[in-house]
Amino acid sequence: MAEIPATAQIESIAQSEFKSDLHRSLTSEIIGAAIEVHRALGPGLLESAYQAAMCRELSIRGIEFLQQVDMPLSYKGVNLDCGYRIDLIVGSCVVVELKAVQEILPRA
Repeated sequence: MAEIPATAQIESIAQSEFKSDLHRSLTSEIIGAAIEVHRALGPGLLESAYQAAMCRELSIRGIEFLQQVDMPLSYKGVNLDCGYRIDLIVGSCVVVELKAVQEILPRA
């Protein structure tokens, strides 16, 4: 097995930490946007209303996202049309699945 030069290892670690910091910053922004949406709209609406508001909030914050992205499912070499969709993909790296519920039940 070939040994990786020390400078390449250091560069790889630095890139990894940079990506980690970017993801941490992005997820913090996403959580902040979700909190803002919930503060503005409150509870009790349909998921579609929260998604529209979340998209608007991400746009206001200048954060790139895609919405309602098809998610393919392959089973034993065959693509199945199951209609799965990802609510939001933010910054090309964070999947956000929105949920609207009446209450959060305790764990059983």
